[in-house]
Amino acid sequence: MWEILEITGTTLAISCSSTAIAALIFVPLGCLIYFNSFKGKMLLINIIQTFYSLPTVFVGLLVFMAFSKEGPLGFFGILFTPQVMVVGQVVLLAPIITGLTLSALKGVGPEIRDTAVSLGASRFQAVRIVLLEARHSTLNAVLVGFGRAISEVGLAVMVGGNIAGYTRTLATAIALETTEGAIGRPIVLGLILIAVALIVTYSVNRIQKRGRAS
Repeated sequence: MWEILEITGTTLAISCSSTAIAALIFVPLGCLIYFNSFKGKMLLINIIQTFYSLPTVFVGLLVFMAFSKEGPLGFFGILFTPQVMVVGQVVLLAPIITGLTLSALKGVGPEIRDTAVSLGASRFQAVRIVLLEARHSTLNAVLVGFGRAISEVGLAVMVGGNIAGYTRTLATAIALETTEGAIGRPIVLGLILIAVALIVTYSVNRIQKRGRAS
């Protein structure tokens, strides 16, 4: 029982950290792309959307190469640690949160920004108003990213090593137990994984509902 709680705690710590960091970086990046016109913008958006299905093992390979002893970031010495798993998941979530933020902003009518500007709002204030209008859809984008992070296996195994009591998550534990021929325990771990994701999603939706009511 203690081992399951430990694995669950590790899963939440890594997934929540990577999702929060990714949101802080890539929601603003999505806004920057959306509110600015530049050559190649549509191509960039198409590339971002293509990377929605970026294979986790490929991201894991890139992160492994970067943080291995021979890699350019090897001096950090964080390979096979929770820290490098967070880094890898942030990279994995980058196109998802950026792209879905763009979609959320597109869902806000242009008249809202035009009205704000006509009333004397600065560019920054107009961006803030549009983002506030799209906050629920933007939060859903972050939730989608969290779902990808918490269920990720390939990257976690490659750069985390699936070390018991240190980098083992619910998803990697399920994969390990299944390859060893176990059935009952992976099912229990899977149900816990679903329950954790459901609790987080429900909690965020409750916060959203209260925000709408206030």
